[in-house]
Amino acid sequence: MSRPKPKVKLEYINNTRYKCEQVLDAEAIWAVFYQNKPFNLKSSNNLTNYPGPKYKKTSFSNPGHAFSLAKRLNKIFKTSDFSVYKLTDGECIDKE
Repeated sequence: MSRPKPKVKLEYINNTRYKCEQVLDAEAIWAVFYQNKPFNLKSSNNLTNYPGPKYKKTSFSNPGHAFSLAKRLNKIFKTSDFSVYKLTDGECIDKE
């Protein structure tokens, strides 16, 4: 069974670069929290500074990715402090 197609709210097509940007409907944003608070996740090479640290995503529009990340982090850090929060609204900081 295939996934249902998301509802397209806005669409912009750049015919010179052959790119299409779409704003899709989403139920929520799922975020992984550590000890009930948001956090940043950084990855780097232990042997060298090249290419430098990478900051990884901790919030997703797909719940499966968030649950997989929380499960993986709980396993590698031997804890149960990573959990998934469903975010459906919030405070608007800037309308620009």
